[in-house]
Amino acid sequence: MKFTLGIEEEYQVIDPVTRELVSHNQHIVINASKVLNDQVKAEMHEAVVEVGTNICNDIQDAREQITHLRKSISTFAGDLGYKIGAAGTHPFSKWETQMITSNPRYHEIIDELQDTARSNLIFGLHVHVGMEDKNMAMHLVNAMRYFLPHLYALSTNSPFWEGRNTGFKSFRSKVFDKFPRTGIPGVFDNYAQYENYVNLLVKTKCIDNPKKIWWDIRIHPVFPTIEVRICDVPLTVDETICIAALIQALVAKLHKLRTHNLNFMIYHRALINENKWRAGRYGIEGKMIDFGLEKEVETKLLMREFVEFVDDVLDELGSRKEVEYVFEILKNGTGADRQLKVFEETKDLIKVVDFITEQTILGL
Repeated sequence: MKFTLGIEEEYQVIDPVTRELVSHNQHIVINASKVLNDQVKAEMHEAVVEVGTNICNDIQDAREQITHLRKSISTFAGDLGYKIGAAGTHPFSKWETQMITSNPRYHEIIDELQDTARSNLIFGLHVHVGMEDKNMAMHLVNAMRYFLPHLYALSTNSPFWEGRNTGFKSFRSKVFDKFPRTGIPGVFDNYAQYENYVNLLVKTKCIDNPKKIWWDIRIHPVFPTIEVRICDVPLTVDETICIAALIQALVAKLHKLRTHNLNFMIYHRALINENKWRAGRYGIEGKMIDFGLEKEVETKLLMREFVEFVDDVLDELGSRKEVEYVFEILKNGTGADRQLKVFEETKDLIKVVDFITEQTILGL
């Protein structure tokens, strides 16, 4: 079976003089879409640009595409006098001063969600893995939930919010938690049960379409994919590709177990949330709970065990090198660790923004 990939990244549009987030009046999107077509999109705030790959056959294809997209958006932004940054939050810009994109969909969301939507000035990474069989997808989503905090810890890249060191390695998900229908989903026995849930929400006017279910993992409402949405957008392409490769390998591994009539333990959402909290607070530097052992374990050790768990599918996927980049992240720190290091050395958030914009185009 071919586990195709799709990657979406959200970038900050930054004024190179003030280093603030800045509205680009969608000029980056307008110019870039002449070349990239629908691979570039506007987002709710005018200081955000979103990109998405086409369907990628393997992780090498994904690397080529995401490198091309970062490079292209950086060039189009530069031509207009802007820079782009890849981090889950901006270190000091305030959401209160940001322009909202003029679009009926966004106006409708703002009208319903009010300040929870206006303040949602965050930047994520979404990874899609192809899965046509909806019941298999539902089974895999149930099992993958356990690993979401691990993936999240590895991606942590938003320690600052509105000029403050928040004490979190990822404050982005704290901001997003204010939305309804977010976080770790519950378990559904099969796809029909999930469809009944969605239909009930539509019928009772909670939502008008299933795209308004914003969980950390979901069966995509349009594409035949499993979509992992928990991660901060990472600083570098290498980190994005590592996390995408790990997600793809996890899908392949759990699929392999299922087709051999073996199952991974399904854990309660309340337990997984304990690990998600720790991942957001401490990143890879803390401890998480090993529910099987019923004890705390160093997160870095759990990351090594995660890589061992997927080891037997890596050569088949051709992603060993990309997945083993996890060890580089464990050694050098996540984006949050590296942002905090710059701040500790300089005590200057402008220097942190400069670091973010440099890392975003590193090696492109």
